[in-house]
Amino acid sequence: MHPTTSVLLSVVSPVYWADATVGELVKRLIAALEPISPQFEIVLVDDRSPDDSWVRIQEQTTRDPRVRGLRLSRNFGQHCAITAGLDHCRGEWVVVMDCDLQDRPEEIPALFAAAQRGYDLVLARRTNRQDSWGQKLLSKLFYRVLSYLTDTPQDSAVANFGIYHRKVIASVLTMRESFRYFPTMVRWVGFRAGYLDVMHVGRAVGSSSYGLSQRLHLGFDILLANSDKPLRLTVKLGLALSGGAFLFVPVTLMRYWVGQISQPGYTSLIISIWFFSGLLLSVLGMVGLYIGKTFEQVKQRPIYIVDESVAVTSNRSPSR
Repeated sequence: MHPTTSVLLSVVSPVYWADATVGELVKRLIAALEPISPQFEIVLVDDRSPDDSWVRIQEQTTRDPRVRGLRLSRNFGQHCAITAGLDHCRGEWVVVMDCDLQDRPEEIPALFAAAQRGYDLVLARRTNRQDSWGQKLLSKLFYRVLSYLTDTPQDSAVANFGIYHRKVIASVLTMRESFRYFPTMVRWVGFRAGYLDVMHVGRAVGSSSYGLSQRLHLGFDILLANSDKPLRLTVKLGLALSGGAFLFVPVTLMRYWVGQISQPGYTSLIISIWFFSGLLLSVLGMVGLYIGKTFEQVKQRPIYIVDESVAVTSNRSPSR
């Protein structure tokens, strides 16, 4: 099969707990990319995985010069690792995908073909997610809340997997905030987006490193980083409670006049103290979280730090 284009393609994949899948990932990526273009690169970013993922990446770079490896100095998180890969990739079109092979490399030719119809990015939409029902339920609930709070449509079936033109990646990379969430950043920059239904398969090895607490923490960070609507909602809540207080006063006075309250003031005072104390603490906590995020951003620390990089320049044909 002759390649359909000569443009440089890049694949960026963050790697964590993947020593058992790196070899298979590279093999299937090469098989998927070679029919598209003779020029491509695979950028694997080891997010300081505690297993032998970095050793496996180094092995792949020696076998094929089109594979490049980056190792971060510590675990910065999946989306910071994606940013590191995007900073170092060179392709005109860039595929971003996870390393667990639940998103199939064999879908890349279809994504590239769809992008040639005039789209700047094509996002893979997983129509048959192979996750537990609890994960699916939490994901749908989270994305509905996120859509409401950010006033931007979100799709729980769409994650990192997709193909992006260089101008989309360049726009995303101008956003250097400390908290990163790639799918939301891609939606924010705009451009003409297309969607392609793809097959989603079960995890071949191991389990997800995202537990419930990590997912909740990530979700809360995403909301705080992408929307100030919670602050505006607390203002509306405060106004509503103030309005309710004006209604509560005549009701309490009427009950006092008809003798229904034997100890005037006690019940309303206790309820008011508990209720408004909790409300004030919640509002102060919400404001404090936003101040904390601002504090993290103004420090302007690097998004990631590269400890090692490996790439083999060779004129020989890559080994099969």
